[in-house]
Amino acid sequence: MNQLLNHIKHRIDAEGPLSVADYMMEALTHPEYGYYIKGDPLGKRGDFITAPETSQMFGELIGLWCASVWEQMGSPSNINLVEIGPGRGTLMSDSLRALSIAPDFLKAITIFMIETSPILRKRQKRNLKAINHDIKWCCNFKDIPGGPFILIANEVIDVLPIRQFEKSDLGWFERKVGCDENGNLTWEIDKDQIIGANLIPPNIFDSKEGSIFEFGEEGTNLVRDISASVTKFGGAALIVDYGYLKTTVGDTLQGMRKHKYHNVLSDPGYVDLTSHVNFEHIAHSARVAGGQVYGAISQRDYLLQLGILIRANLLKKTASVRQRSDVLAGLKRLIDVDEMGGLFKVLAITGPSQPVPEGFMKFVN
Repeated sequence: MNQLLNHIKHRIDAEGPLSVADYMMEALTHPEYGYYIKGDPLGKRGDFITAPETSQMFGELIGLWCASVWEQMGSPSNINLVEIGPGRGTLMSDSLRALSIAPDFLKAITIFMIETSPILRKRQKRNLKAINHDIKWCCNFKDIPGGPFILIANEVIDVLPIRQFEKSDLGWFERKVGCDENGNLTWEIDKDQIIGANLIPPNIFDSKEGSIFEFGEEGTNLVRDISASVTKFGGAALIVDYGYLKTTVGDTLQGMRKHKYHNVLSDPGYVDLTSHVNFEHIAHSARVAGGQVYGAISQRDYLLQLGILIRANLLKKTASVRQRSDVLAGLKRLIDVDEMGGLFKVLAITGPSQPVPEGFMKFVN
């Protein structure tokens, strides 16, 4: 019996159809039955594999990027190193190993891991136990104490709740999750309230009937808060996620289970729900909050600028035949335009007076 499904049905009975954002919040973060609360979704035995799990090179290069940003800031003696959604702690582990060549940076950092999943938090603590560094865990970005910081958010924005709006012959209305007479979750359109131009961007307002527009308010607010803090205290944020560069219409909400696409409305609590990130929107939010924005650029371009090919060649020199094959497979997945290299985008936010960060210099107009 799916207890979360029963809970959602009871809530629909009591409140009416749920917004897509409310449905995602229940499915992913319900305190007892939510997808991210009750299990470890990562790895071959899970539902998806992230870039840090694909190759050590990803975390190593990002760790060195953090040290480079710190040097650009004037090497402050105290700075927070923050990761949101650390997964199993693989990115941080690989970063800290690579940062052994930057001992002054390691001395300066206080590490914060923002994680809501108790199971993943345990996994992170176990995987980082051997790291000779004090690490603090918290649940929200607002829990991070004031001061300069460098923040990494890899595959975080895509899991934050979104609202969806659908164009009909009468205008734009919110798309919601209801329940039919057979007890199945269904898509519904809330025609009690027409949605105006305050939510629908002008360039897509006249889209054809049946078009879907997605708005990620929670992701937008998070990026705004990060940018405001970067502007106030100094530092940088690196956001890596899959998404698109220009605001457009399209239904990108998807479910993943056992590395295969799964019906979004089936088996809530057992399926990862994500949507593509609107990088134009979050970049605008960051600029409005005062941050200097670089990108978004493709993950391929970013990693190539950081020297991933050089790192791959160094790893191959001391690797066995099987290890060399793994290095090449990881490299391909990270930078090929048909894989993560093209689908994933990278955006950086820095304080207004800071230099252009590594990886973005070639792409500054």
